[in-house]
Amino acid sequence: MNWEQLLSLKRQGDTSKRLRKEQDDTRLGFEVDYDRIIFSAAFRSLQDKTQVIPLSKTDFVHTRLTHSLEVSVVGRSLGRLVGKKIIEKYPYLQEVHGFHMNDFGAIVAAASLAHDIGNPPFGHSGEKAIGEYFSIGKGQQFKDQLTEKQWQDLIDFEGNANGFSVLTASRPGIEGGLRISYATLGAFMKYPKESLPKKPTKNIADKKYGFFQSDKEFFQDVASELGLVSNKTGNDIGFERHPLAYLVEAADDICYTIIDFEDGINLGLVSEDYALEYLIKLVKDTVDTAKYKTLTTREDRISYLRALAIGNLINDAVRVFIENEEQILKGKFPFALTDKSKYKAQMDDIIKLSVKNIYQSREVIDKELKGYQIINTLLDKFITAFNNNFEGKATSYDKLLLQILPEKHHLEKETLYDRLLHICHFISLLTDGNALLYYQNISGFKH
Repeated sequence: MNWEQLLSLKRQGDTSKRLRKEQDDTRLGFEVDYDRIIFSAAFRSLQDKTQVIPLSKTDFVHTRLTHSLEVSVVGRSLGRLVGKKIIEKYPYLQEVHGFHMNDFGAIVAAASLAHDIGNPPFGHSGEKAIGEYFSIGKGQQFKDQLTEKQWQDLIDFEGNANGFSVLTASRPGIEGGLRISYATLGAFMKYPKESLPKKPTKNIADKKYGFFQSDKEFFQDVASELGLVSNKTGNDIGFERHPLAYLVEAADDICYTIIDFEDGINLGLVSEDYALEYLIKLVKDTVDTAKYKTLTTREDRISYLRALAIGNLINDAVRVFIENEEQILKGKFPFALTDKSKYKAQMDDIIKLSVKNIYQSREVIDKELKGYQIINTLLDKFITAFNNNFEGKATSYDKLLLQILPEKHHLEKETLYDRLLHICHFISLLTDGNALLYYQNISGFKH
Protein backbone atom coordinates (compact mmCIF):
# COMPACT_ATOMS: atom_id res chain seq x y z
CA MET A 1 0.00 0.00 0.00
CA ASN A 2 1.14 3.57 -0.57
CA TRP A 3 0.06 6.76 1.19
CA GLU A 4 -0.86 8.75 -1.92
CA GLN A 5 -3.46 6.14 -2.87
CA LEU A 6 -4.58 5.58 0.74
CA LEU A 7 -5.37 9.30 1.10
CA SER A 8 -7.83 9.28 -1.82
CA LEU A 9 -10.30 12.16 -1.89
CA LYS A 10 -12.55 10.28 -4.33
CA ARG A 11 -16.26 10.09 -3.54
CA GLN A 12 -18.90 7.68 -4.81
CA GLY A 13 -20.02 8.75 -8.29
CA ASP A 14 -16.96 10.88 -9.09
CA THR A 15 -16.01 10.92 -12.76
CA SER A 16 -12.76 12.86 -12.39
CA LYS A 17 -9.85 12.67 -9.94
CA ARG A 18 -9.78 14.92 -6.89
CA LEU A 19 -6.26 16.20 -6.24
CA ARG A 20 -5.19 17.36 -2.79
CA LYS A 21 -3.19 20.30 -4.13
CA GLU A 22 -6.33 21.62 -5.85
CA GLN A 23 -8.43 21.48 -2.67
CA ASP A 24 -9.77 24.61 -1.00
CA ASP A 25 -8.08 24.56 2.41
CA THR A 26 -11.01 26.47 3.90
CA ARG A 27 -13.31 23.57 2.93
CA LEU A 28 -11.09 20.51 2.76
CA GLY A 29 -12.77 17.32 1.51
CA PHE A 30 -11.82 15.31 4.60
CA GLU A 31 -13.37 18.00 6.80
CA VAL A 32 -16.52 17.90 4.65
CA ASP A 33 -16.74 14.21 5.64
CA TYR A 34 -16.86 15.21 9.31
CA ASP A 35 -19.55 17.81 8.66
CA ARG A 36 -21.74 15.43 6.65
CA ILE A 37 -21.55 12.80 9.39
CA ILE A 38 -22.30 15.18 12.24
CA PHE A 39 -25.35 16.66 10.46
CA SER A 40 -26.76 13.25 9.51
CA ALA A 41 -29.90 11.87 11.17
CA ALA A 42 -28.10 8.62 11.95
CA PHE A 43 -25.46 10.47 13.94
CA ARG A 44 -28.01 12.57 15.82
CA SER A 45 -29.78 9.39 16.92
CA LEU A 46 -26.66 8.42 18.89
CA GLN A 47 -27.66 10.96 21.56
CA ASP A 48 -30.25 8.44 22.77
CA LYS A 49 -28.33 5.21 22.26
CA THR A 50 -26.63 3.20 24.96
CA GLN A 51 -22.88 3.31 25.52
CA VAL A 52 -22.74 1.34 28.77
CA ILE A 53 -25.95 1.86 30.75
CA PRO A 54 -29.05 1.24 28.58
CA LEU A 55 -31.94 3.72 28.98
CA SER A 56 -29.96 5.56 31.66
CA LYS A 57 -31.24 9.02 32.61
CA THR A 58 -28.17 9.81 34.70
CA ASP A 59 -26.72 13.01 33.25
CA PHE A 60 -23.04 12.13 33.58
CA VAL A 61 -23.25 8.72 31.89
CA HIS A 62 -22.03 8.62 28.30
CA THR A 63 -24.29 7.94 25.36
CA ARG A 64 -23.06 6.74 21.97
CA LEU A 65 -23.05 10.39 20.89
CA THR A 66 -20.76 11.72 23.61
CA HIS A 67 -18.58 8.62 23.27
CA SER A 68 -18.29 9.15 19.50
CA LEU A 69 -17.39 12.83 19.91
CA GLU A 70 -14.68 11.92 22.41
CA VAL A 71 -13.32 9.16 20.17
CA SER A 72 -13.14 11.68 17.30
CA VAL A 73 -11.12 14.10 19.46
CA VAL A 74 -8.67 11.35 20.44
CA GLY A 75 -8.63 10.17 16.81
CA ARG A 76 -7.76 13.65 15.56
CA SER A 77 -4.81 13.82 17.95
CA LEU A 78 -3.61 10.37 16.88
CA GLY A 79 -3.96 11.27 13.21
CA ARG A 80 -2.12 14.56 13.46
CA LEU A 81 0.76 13.09 15.47
CA VAL A 82 1.12 10.19 13.01
CA GLY A 83 0.65 12.55 10.06
CA LYS A 84 3.52 14.75 11.22
CA LYS A 85 5.82 11.71 11.31
CA ILE A 86 4.61 10.38 7.94
CA ILE A 87 5.09 13.75 6.19
CA GLU A 88 8.61 13.97 7.65
CA LYS A 89 9.36 10.44 6.41
CA TYR A 90 7.80 10.92 2.96
CA PRO A 91 8.19 14.65 2.17
CA TYR A 92 6.94 14.12 -1.41
CA LEU A 93 3.43 13.71 0.02
CA GLN A 94 3.47 17.40 0.88
CA GLU A 95 5.87 18.74 -1.73
CA VAL A 96 4.34 16.97 -4.73
CA HIS A 97 0.77 16.15 -3.70
CA GLY A 98 -0.01 18.87 -1.14
CA PHE A 99 -0.95 16.67 1.83
CA HIS A 100 -0.51 18.06 5.35
CA MET A 101 -0.32 16.41 8.74
CA ASN A 102 -3.76 17.80 9.61
CA ASP A 103 -5.23 15.80 6.71
CA PHE A 104 -4.44 12.63 8.63
CA GLY A 105 -6.13 14.09 11.70
CA ALA A 106 -9.22 15.07 9.70
CA ILE A 107 -9.58 11.59 8.17
CA VAL A 108 -9.20 9.76 11.49
CA ALA A 109 -11.49 12.23 13.28
CA ALA A 110 -14.27 11.75 10.70
CA ALA A 111 -13.96 7.96 10.68
CA SER A 112 -13.86 7.94 14.49
CA LEU A 113 -16.95 10.15 14.64
CA ALA A 114 -18.82 7.56 12.53
CA HIS A 115 -17.41 4.41 14.14
CA ASP A 116 -20.64 3.60 16.06
CA ILE A 117 -23.13 5.06 13.57
CA GLY A 118 -24.44 1.61 12.61
CA ASN A 119 -24.90 0.26 16.14
CA PRO A 120 -28.47 -0.74 17.08
CA PRO A 121 -30.23 0.48 20.24
CA PHE A 122 -29.34 -1.07 23.61
CA GLY A 123 -25.61 -1.42 23.03
CA HIS A 124 -23.97 -4.65 21.94
CA SER A 125 -26.96 -6.58 23.24
CA GLY A 126 -28.89 -4.95 20.38
CA GLU A 127 -26.60 -6.61 17.84
CA LYS A 128 -26.98 -9.95 19.60
CA ALA A 129 -30.76 -9.59 19.79
CA ILE A 130 -31.02 -9.05 16.02
CA GLY A 131 -28.69 -11.99 15.31
CA GLU A 132 -30.49 -14.33 17.67
CA TYR A 133 -33.91 -13.48 16.22
CA PHE A 134 -32.65 -15.26 13.09
CA SER A 135 -30.39 -17.91 14.61
CA ILE A 136 -32.69 -19.20 17.36
CA GLY A 137 -35.90 -17.16 17.03
CA LYS A 138 -38.76 -16.90 14.56
CA GLY A 139 -36.37 -15.73 11.85
CA GLN A 140 -35.02 -19.30 11.50
CA GLN A 141 -37.82 -19.88 8.94
CA PHE A 142 -35.91 -17.83 6.35
CA LYS A 143 -32.63 -19.77 6.40
CA ASP A 144 -33.30 -22.09 3.47
CA GLN A 145 -34.24 -19.17 1.21
CA LEU A 146 -30.91 -17.34 1.58
CA THR A 147 -27.32 -17.95 0.54
CA GLU A 148 -24.85 -18.96 3.21
CA LYS A 149 -23.27 -15.50 3.35
CA GLN A 150 -26.62 -13.69 3.37
CA TRP A 151 -27.72 -15.85 6.28
CA GLN A 152 -24.46 -15.17 8.15
CA ASP A 153 -25.03 -11.41 7.72
CA LEU A 154 -28.29 -11.79 9.63
CA ILE A 155 -27.39 -14.28 12.36
CA ASP A 156 -24.19 -12.39 13.11
CA PHE A 157 -25.60 -8.87 12.62
CA GLU A 158 -22.67 -6.47 12.80
CA GLY A 159 -22.78 -2.77 13.65
CA ASN A 160 -19.62 -2.07 11.64
CA ALA A 161 -21.15 -3.49 8.45
CA ASN A 162 -24.37 -1.64 9.17
CA GLY A 163 -22.37 1.55 9.61
CA PHE A 164 -20.84 1.11 6.15
CA SER A 165 -24.42 0.89 4.79
CA VAL A 166 -25.48 4.00 6.69
CA LEU A 167 -22.59 5.98 5.20
CA THR A 168 -22.81 4.67 1.63
CA ALA A 169 -26.20 3.12 0.74
CA SER A 170 -28.21 4.90 -1.93
CA ARG A 171 -31.92 5.58 -1.87
CA PRO A 172 -34.09 7.50 -4.38
CA GLY A 173 -32.58 10.95 -4.89
CA ILE A 174 -29.73 10.25 -2.43
CA GLU A 175 -27.10 8.48 -4.49
CA GLY A 176 -24.08 7.22 -2.57
CA GLY A 177 -25.49 7.94 0.89
CA LEU A 178 -23.43 10.65 2.60
CA ARG A 179 -20.79 10.46 -0.18
CA ILE A 180 -17.85 10.20 2.21
CA SER A 181 -14.31 10.27 0.79
CA TYR A 182 -12.77 6.86 0.14
CA ALA A 183 -9.89 7.66 2.53
CA THR A 184 -12.34 8.20 5.39
CA LEU A 185 -14.31 5.07 4.43
CA GLY A 186 -11.05 3.12 4.44
CA ALA A 187 -10.17 4.38 7.92
CA PHE A 188 -13.71 3.50 9.05
CA MET A 189 -13.41 -0.12 7.83
CA LYS A 190 -11.87 -1.84 10.86
CA TYR A 191 -12.83 -5.29 9.55
CA PRO A 192 -12.55 -5.17 5.73
CA LYS A 193 -14.08 -8.58 5.02
CA GLU A 194 -17.44 -10.25 4.48
CA SER A 195 -19.24 -12.28 7.14
CA LEU A 196 -17.82 -15.61 5.95
CA PRO A 197 -15.42 -17.18 6.57
CA LYS A 198 -15.93 -16.25 10.23
CA LYS A 199 -12.70 -15.48 12.11
CA PRO A 200 -10.55 -17.43 9.63
CA THR A 201 -7.31 -16.20 11.25
CA LYS A 202 -6.14 -14.44 14.40
CA ASN A 203 -5.48 -11.30 12.34
CA ILE A 204 -7.27 -8.37 14.01
CA ALA A 205 -8.77 -7.50 10.60
CA ASP A 206 -10.60 -10.86 10.60
CA LYS A 207 -12.12 -10.48 14.08
CA LYS A 208 -15.51 -9.33 12.76
CA TYR A 209 -16.82 -8.30 9.34
CA GLY A 210 -17.28 -4.94 7.67
CA PHE A 211 -19.93 -5.13 4.93
CA PHE A 212 -23.17 -6.89 4.06
CA GLN A 213 -23.57 -8.82 0.83
CA SER A 214 -25.79 -6.00 -0.44
CA ASP A 215 -22.82 -3.60 -0.22
CA LYS A 216 -20.18 -5.97 -1.59
CA GLU A 217 -19.72 -4.32 -4.99
CA PHE A 218 -19.13 -0.83 -3.64
CA PHE A 219 -16.94 -2.11 -0.81
CA GLN A 220 -14.67 -3.74 -3.40
CA ASP A 221 -14.57 -0.48 -5.36
CA VAL A 222 -13.38 1.42 -2.27
CA ALA A 223 -10.75 -1.23 -1.45
CA SER A 224 -9.48 -1.21 -5.04
CA GLU A 225 -9.25 2.59 -5.21
CA LEU A 226 -7.29 2.69 -1.93
CA GLY A 227 -4.98 -0.15 -2.97
CA LEU A 228 -5.77 -2.32 0.06
CA VAL A 229 -3.99 -5.68 0.14
CA SER A 230 -6.30 -8.63 -0.56
CA ASN A 231 -5.94 -11.51 1.93
CA LYS A 232 -8.65 -13.92 0.73
CA THR A 233 -8.84 -16.32 -2.20
CA GLY A 234 -11.53 -17.86 -4.38
CA ASN A 235 -15.00 -16.42 -3.87
CA ASP A 236 -14.18 -14.93 -0.46
CA ILE A 237 -13.53 -11.20 -0.14
CA GLY A 238 -11.27 -9.67 2.46
CA PHE A 239 -8.43 -7.19 2.77
CA GLU A 240 -5.76 -6.02 5.14
CA ARG A 241 -6.67 -2.82 6.95
CA HIS A 242 -6.21 0.73 5.76
CA PRO A 243 -3.39 1.96 8.03
CA LEU A 244 -5.50 4.73 9.52
CA ALA A 245 -8.11 2.16 10.64
CA TYR A 246 -5.57 1.16 13.31
CA LEU A 247 -5.76 4.70 14.69
CA VAL A 248 -9.57 4.73 14.69
CA GLU A 249 -9.54 1.46 16.60
CA ALA A 250 -6.94 2.80 19.05
CA ALA A 251 -9.01 5.94 19.68
CA ASP A 252 -12.05 3.76 20.46
CA ASP A 253 -10.02 1.38 22.65
CA ILE A 254 -8.54 4.26 24.63
CA CYS A 255 -11.88 5.96 25.18
CA TYR A 256 -13.96 2.98 26.15
CA THR A 257 -11.23 1.64 28.45
CA ILE A 258 -10.79 4.88 30.34
CA ILE A 259 -14.13 6.67 29.98
CA ASP A 260 -16.42 3.68 30.56
CA PHE A 261 -14.33 3.14 33.68
CA GLU A 262 -14.93 6.76 34.67
CA ASP A 263 -18.70 6.25 34.19
CA GLY A 264 -18.53 3.23 36.49
CA ILE A 265 -16.80 5.33 39.13
CA ASN A 266 -19.38 8.13 38.86
CA LEU A 267 -22.21 5.58 39.14
CA GLY A 268 -20.63 4.11 42.26
CA LEU A 269 -20.06 0.75 40.54
CA VAL A 270 -16.29 1.08 41.04
CA SER A 271 -14.95 2.51 44.31
CA GLU A 272 -12.71 5.55 44.12
CA ASP A 273 -9.91 3.75 45.95
CA TYR A 274 -9.87 1.00 43.31
CA ALA A 275 -10.12 3.55 40.53
CA LEU A 276 -7.21 5.63 41.76
CA GLU A 277 -5.05 2.54 42.16
CA TYR A 278 -5.72 1.43 38.57
CA LEU A 279 -5.43 4.86 36.96
CA ILE A 280 -2.25 5.84 38.79
CA LYS A 281 -0.52 2.82 37.22
CA LEU A 282 -1.15 4.48 33.84
CA VAL A 283 0.06 7.94 34.81
CA LYS A 284 2.77 7.40 37.42
CA ASP A 285 5.44 8.79 35.06
CA THR A 286 3.55 11.99 34.20
CA VAL A 287 1.40 12.86 37.24
CA ASP A 288 2.05 16.20 38.95
CA THR A 289 1.74 15.11 42.57
CA ALA A 290 1.58 18.67 43.91
CA LYS A 291 -1.28 19.58 41.57
CA TYR A 292 -3.08 16.33 42.30
CA LYS A 293 -3.05 17.05 46.03
CA THR A 294 -4.86 20.37 45.46
CA LEU A 295 -7.88 18.60 43.93
CA THR A 296 -10.55 18.29 46.60
CA THR A 297 -13.40 16.46 44.84
CA ARG A 298 -13.55 12.92 43.51
CA GLU A 299 -14.75 14.18 40.12
CA ASP A 300 -11.76 16.51 39.74
CA ARG A 301 -9.27 13.87 40.83
CA ILE A 302 -10.66 11.27 38.44
CA SER A 303 -10.88 13.81 35.57
CA TYR A 304 -7.23 14.81 36.05
CA LEU A 305 -6.02 11.21 36.03
CA ARG A 306 -8.28 10.38 33.08
CA ALA A 307 -6.84 13.21 30.99
CA LEU A 308 -3.27 12.16 31.79
CA ALA A 309 -4.05 8.50 31.05
CA ILE A 310 -5.56 9.32 27.65
CA GLY A 311 -2.54 11.48 26.78
CA ASN A 312 -0.11 8.70 27.69
CA LEU A 313 -2.07 6.11 25.70
CA ILE A 314 -2.22 8.41 22.65
CA ASN A 315 1.54 8.94 22.66
CA ASP A 316 2.20 5.24 23.06
CA ALA A 317 -0.19 4.29 20.24
CA VAL A 318 1.64 6.73 17.95
CA ARG A 319 4.94 5.14 18.92
CA VAL A 320 3.66 1.65 18.10
CA PHE A 321 2.24 2.81 14.77
CA ILE A 322 5.39 4.59 13.60
CA GLU A 323 7.65 1.72 14.68
CA ASN A 324 5.53 -0.68 12.62
CA GLU A 325 4.46 1.64 9.77
CA GLU A 326 6.32 -0.25 7.04
CA GLN A 327 4.85 -3.58 8.13
CA ILE A 328 1.40 -2.00 8.29
CA LEU A 329 1.77 -0.77 4.69
CA LYS A 330 2.71 -4.30 3.63
CA GLY A 331 -0.38 -5.69 5.37
CA LYS A 332 1.78 -7.61 7.82
CA PHE A 333 0.70 -6.19 11.19
CA PRO A 334 -2.13 -8.45 12.44
CA PHE A 335 -2.54 -6.72 15.81
CA ALA A 336 -4.37 -3.80 17.38
CA LEU A 337 -1.99 -0.98 18.35
CA THR A 338 -3.00 -1.41 22.00
CA ASP A 339 -1.95 -5.08 21.81
CA LYS A 340 1.63 -3.82 21.55
CA SER A 341 1.25 -0.96 24.03
CA LYS A 342 3.59 -0.76 26.99
CA TYR A 343 0.41 -0.11 28.98
CA LYS A 344 -1.39 -3.25 27.79
CA ALA A 345 -1.33 -4.95 31.21
CA GLN A 346 -2.77 -1.86 32.89
CA MET A 347 -5.50 -1.52 30.24
CA ASP A 348 -6.37 -5.20 30.58
CA ASP A 349 -6.71 -4.78 34.36
CA ILE A 350 -9.09 -1.85 33.93
CA ILE A 351 -11.19 -3.73 31.34
CA LYS A 352 -11.37 -6.79 33.56
CA LEU A 353 -12.64 -4.69 36.46
CA SER A 354 -15.10 -2.86 34.17
CA VAL A 355 -16.52 -6.17 32.89
CA LYS A 356 -17.09 -7.39 36.43
CA ASN A 357 -18.39 -4.21 38.04
CA ILE A 358 -19.97 -2.27 35.14
CA TYR A 359 -20.84 -4.35 32.08
CA GLN A 360 -22.21 -7.18 34.22
CA SER A 361 -23.88 -4.97 36.81
CA ARG A 362 -27.53 -5.65 37.66
CA GLU A 363 -28.68 -2.36 36.11
CA VAL A 364 -27.02 -3.14 32.79
CA ILE A 365 -28.32 -6.73 32.72
CA ASP A 366 -31.90 -5.65 33.56
CA LYS A 367 -31.95 -3.05 30.79
CA GLU A 368 -30.37 -5.41 28.24
CA LEU A 369 -33.08 -7.98 29.00
CA LYS A 370 -35.71 -5.36 28.16
CA GLY A 371 -33.78 -4.50 24.99
CA TYR A 372 -33.90 -8.13 23.83
CA GLN A 373 -37.68 -8.25 24.26
CA ILE A 374 -38.19 -4.92 22.49
CA ILE A 375 -36.00 -5.74 19.48
CA ASN A 376 -37.43 -9.24 19.04
CA THR A 377 -40.98 -7.91 19.05
CA LEU A 378 -40.21 -5.12 16.56
CA LEU A 379 -38.36 -7.45 14.20
CA ASP A 380 -41.16 -10.00 14.21
CA LYS A 381 -43.98 -7.53 13.64
CA PHE A 382 -42.32 -5.39 10.97
CA ILE A 383 -40.73 -8.28 9.04
CA THR A 384 -44.10 -10.05 8.89
CA ALA A 385 -45.89 -6.90 7.72
CA PHE A 386 -43.20 -5.98 5.17
CA ASN A 387 -43.11 -9.49 3.66
CA ASN A 388 -46.89 -9.87 3.63
CA ASN A 389 -47.23 -6.53 1.86
CA PHE A 390 -44.69 -7.55 -0.77
CA GLU A 391 -46.54 -10.82 -1.38
CA GLY A 392 -49.90 -9.04 -1.66
CA LYS A 393 -51.42 -10.58 1.45
CA ALA A 394 -51.06 -7.80 4.03
CA THR A 395 -53.66 -7.84 6.80
CA SER A 396 -55.28 -4.68 8.11
CA TYR A 397 -52.87 -4.90 11.06
CA ASP A 398 -49.89 -5.17 8.69
CA LYS A 399 -51.05 -2.08 6.81
CA LEU A 400 -51.43 -0.11 10.03
CA LEU A 401 -47.91 -1.14 11.09
CA LEU A 402 -46.43 -0.06 7.77
CA GLN A 403 -48.11 3.33 8.12
CA ILE A 404 -45.96 4.06 11.19
CA LEU A 405 -42.80 3.04 9.32
CA PRO A 406 -40.89 6.29 8.57
CA GLU A 407 -41.35 7.53 5.01
CA LYS A 408 -37.72 6.99 4.01
CA HIS A 409 -38.14 3.27 4.75
CA HIS A 410 -41.10 2.89 2.36
CA LEU A 411 -38.97 1.29 -0.34
CA GLU A 412 -39.54 -1.58 -2.73
CA LYS A 413 -37.25 -4.50 -1.94
CA GLU A 414 -37.45 -7.35 -4.43
CA THR A 415 -35.47 -10.09 -2.68
CA LEU A 416 -36.17 -11.66 0.71
CA TYR A 417 -32.60 -10.91 1.85
CA ASP A 418 -32.99 -7.21 1.02
CA ARG A 419 -36.35 -7.04 2.80
CA LEU A 420 -35.00 -8.69 5.95
CA LEU A 421 -31.90 -6.50 5.97
CA HIS A 422 -34.03 -3.42 5.32
CA ILE A 423 -36.10 -4.00 8.48
CA CYS A 424 -32.95 -4.77 10.49
CA HIS A 425 -31.52 -1.51 9.18
CA PHE A 426 -34.66 0.43 10.18
CA ILE A 427 -34.62 -1.00 13.71
CA SER A 428 -30.87 -0.44 14.04
CA LEU A 429 -31.36 3.28 13.40
CA LEU A 430 -33.93 3.67 16.18
CA THR A 431 -32.85 5.32 19.39
CA ASP A 432 -33.32 3.43 22.65
CA GLY A 433 -36.27 5.68 23.46
CA ASN A 434 -37.93 5.36 20.04
CA ALA A 435 -37.54 1.59 20.06
CA LEU A 436 -39.27 1.59 23.45
CA LEU A 437 -42.10 3.79 22.13
CA TYR A 438 -42.68 1.56 19.10
CA TYR A 439 -42.75 -1.45 21.41
CA GLN A 440 -45.25 0.22 23.75
CA ASN A 441 -47.54 1.16 20.85
CA ILE A 442 -47.42 -2.33 19.35
CA SER A 443 -47.81 -4.11 22.69
CA GLY A 444 -50.51 -1.76 23.95
CA PHE A 445 -48.96 -1.08 27.34
CA LYS A 446 -46.30 0.95 29.07
CA HIS A 447 -43.06 -1.01 29.64
